[in-house]
Amino acid sequence: MKHSFAPSLMTLHSPAAAVLLALALSGCAIGPDYQRPATPDISQFKEAEGWMVAAPADALERGPWWQLFGDPVLNELAGRVDVSNQNVAAAVAAYAQARALVREQRASLFPSVTLNGGASRAHSSSSGNTASNYQLGMGSSWEPDVWGRLQRAADGASASLQASAADLASARLSAQGELAVNYLSLRQSDAQKALLASTMTGYQRTLDIAQNRYTAGIAAKTDVLQAQTQLANAQADAAGLTRQRAQLEHAIAVLTGQAPAQFTLAPAAWNPSVPDVPTGLPSALLQRRPDIAAAERRVAVANAQIGIAKSAYYPSLSLSASYGLGASRVADLFSASSGLWSLGLSAAQTLFNAGATDAKVEGAQAAHAQAVAHYRQTVLTAFQGVEDQLAASRVLLAQQDLRRQASQAADQVEQQLLNRYRSGQVSYTEVITAQASALSARRALVQALADRQSTAVALIQALGGGWQAE
Repeated sequence: MKHSFAPSLMTLHSPAAAVLLALALSGCAIGPDYQRPATPDISQFKEAEGWMVAAPADALERGPWWQLFGDPVLNELAGRVDVSNQNVAAAVAAYAQARALVREQRASLFPSVTLNGGASRAHSSSSGNTASNYQLGMGSSWEPDVWGRLQRAADGASASLQASAADLASARLSAQGELAVNYLSLRQSDAQKALLASTMTGYQRTLDIAQNRYTAGIAAKTDVLQAQTQLANAQADAAGLTRQRAQLEHAIAVLTGQAPAQFTLAPAAWNPSVPDVPTGLPSALLQRRPDIAAAERRVAVANAQIGIAKSAYYPSLSLSASYGLGASRVADLFSASSGLWSLGLSAAQTLFNAGATDAKVEGAQAAHAQAVAHYRQTVLTAFQGVEDQLAASRVLLAQQDLRRQASQAADQVEQQLLNRYRSGQVSYTEVITAQASALSARRALVQALADRQSTAVALIQALGGGWQAE
């Protein structure tokens, strides 16, 4: 059974009909509904054979992953990044700005109310009369979101807020990773300097042996000169490490929000341990990486802009209402006869703009396609980063074992040739060659350990941070 209403909305002539009509049309959103773009369906990492599997998720707290390196000084410095790093502070401010924009956009969905008042006094020279006029009024205006333009804008602002939150997480992760790499490199410089100090002590003993043999007339002056050259070169290398360490210390100061002149890290023993990093599944990586989350949210922003652009094809409606009081005396201002009210509906439609609306829609669609491509490229780059670091981790582990074997063998050769030199069985040139090879092998071993640590940090960053949550 059909029911009819008389009079219908189309036959109502009161201002209320306009309001009801706007409300009936409101909520008809123009533009495509958002769908997350498809990405490569990859079930596992090619380089992940033999690695642990994690189950991370972007909603979980990433945790203090730097604690895996077992260094209390690193733990303390990493804690300062959130508080004092200026790049993180800028990202925090951008996030606060995005939150304010969301509130601003959502406020546009509701009516605005204004209160105004005034008083004037006029005098006529011809008549000699003086008149006063007082006004007090309240007005309200509202643009019904008939075509969903305002809701699309609010949705876009919300997506921008989520992208800003992901940018903040990226800034924190980047600063924390850079701090960890710089700190571990500084400790590696300390280890290299300690290694050179020990080596220079041995070189000094060798120089003394060569000097004694030359004084006794059983060795040539060239033996002494070669020993002096080798010791001076080692001392020059130590000076270069001092410069490198100073630069790393300055970088750490800036990362923790301090002036380099006010920051000092005392030399300390290096802990060359490398944590075992679970890799996670590629599908989990998509949820974990903050840069991927930010890129996906910007696709949603671009999608909302298409709806906003298309809403220009349709008329815009605006409702207004006002109530005011006016009188020549303040005492009469609130009397019933001084009131005046109005209620109105206005509509505007662009009839011709030389294709400007079409151009805006096409531009919004192109921007959406660009955001989709950027999102997919971010995903592919993330996969590449993890694969690169997994391969590097595996190769560096094999290199570390080989470097250790080479260092041990070079140490034995150095000691044997030095003993034979003391007994006059070999020339000093052979000793110099063996000592240089031994020092190079020791330093290469230290560098291999440091490379494994920096690669572990890079892998953690490629995975979007830590993987544990309380």
